[in-house]
Amino acid sequence: MKTQLNLQDADGFYEQLLDAHEGLGTEQSALLNARLILLLANQVGDTRVLKECVEAARQLA
Repeated sequence: MKTQLNLQDADGFYEQLLDAHEGLGTEQSALLNARLILLLANQVGDTRVLKECVEAARQLA
């Protein structure tokens, strides 16, 4: 699992993510997040890495 910044344009991605949520209700926003998580998980494709990411995110919650 990568823990160091690995995005070429982190600020640009964050802005794009905020823009994608603009005008959405709470439920629509949660569905967008769920879809995005599944698409990104498919890109990663490695079950072990995904498990580590879920565990790391859970520890931060």
